Amino acid sequence: MTNTIEARSTTGTAQQDRRGVRGVITRHPLLTFFTLALGLSWLAWVPYILSPHGMGVWDIHFPEVLGSAQFTGVLPGALLGPLGSAFIVTAVADGRAGLRRWVGRLFRWRVAWYWYALALVVVPALIVLSAVPFAGGDVHAPSALALSALVPGLVIQLFSTGLSEEPGWRDFALPRLQHRFGALGAAAVLGPIWALWHMPLYLSDWGGWPNAHWSEPVVFALFTITFNVVMIQVFNKTGESLPLALLLHVGVNNTISSLFPEMYPSMTAGTLMIGLTIMSTVAAVVLLVVTRGRLGYDPARRALPIDAPIPVPVRKRLVGSHDGNR
Repeated sequence: MTNTIEARSTTGTAQQDRRGVRGVITRHPLLTFFTLALGLSWLAWVPYILSPHGMGVWDIHFPEVLGSAQFTGVLPGALLGPLGSAFIVTAVADGRAGLRRWVGRLFRWRVAWYWYALALVVVPALIVLSAVPFAGGDVHAPSALALSALVPGLVIQLFSTGLSEEPGWRDFALPRLQHRFGALGAAAVLGPIWALWHMPLYLSDWGGWPNAHWSEPVVFALFTITFNVVMIQVFNKTGESLPLALLLHVGVNNTISSLFPEMYPSMTAGTLMIGLTIMSTVAAVVLLVVTRGRLGYDPARRALPIDAPIPVPVRKRLVGSHDGNR
């Protein structure tokens, strides 16, 4: 008698949870996340794009921080988008258990030393070398000041670019995409969306507006799509370590911003992206071939997809019991 009553109560609760906005988010967490991530960021970037830092339509000036207005004009939109959307969808769809799992990846820093060497030494070195063929011989050794700026620059990038993006793209979206489509399918979905998210910024000084050539966002998109493959491999092989994903991501940005102005003074942003894209494409192809498209993903690690609700008819539990699968 007790089991029958509890089953009816659970079913009613589940039906109520599936209604309205909460129900839509719970049923479609990935679609909701991508919609919010793009929509919130793009909406927040409108004033910056229309300001003198972009198209010059509105006379709105953003204060500069560390010599750049992008901290006040671009960073808020990044925080609202991937980071804010991941938090909202996780809280609604997965509750406290989901939030603990989401935040937990941020503390998975105990991985083999060579992964840190890859993110902090090998990848930055390859980035520097990728520009040499396109420098026209105008290559200079970095000064002591530029080298000393690497560490503080990395820290700033970690707490701005890294923490605004990676908790969304890699921490929230990637595990769900992989459970649904596998590693190769996840790369095919996440890479283009990650690239698309950046595109409005090409209408601002972030992307070199108004002097950037039309091909520059195309090349950047190709780099983002192929580098995403590298990041998926590292994320999976390090046990879904978000710190490594953060370092790998911001290591690219930090190397370019700290070293390239002195090492390649005559090189344009569009030219340096060509070298980066070629290198990342080669790396992505090699990883896809060597891993046969698996990219370090082991589907046997989890019994159920992260976002898959347990069917209501077989879900019989005591009222107030904790659902550990959410």
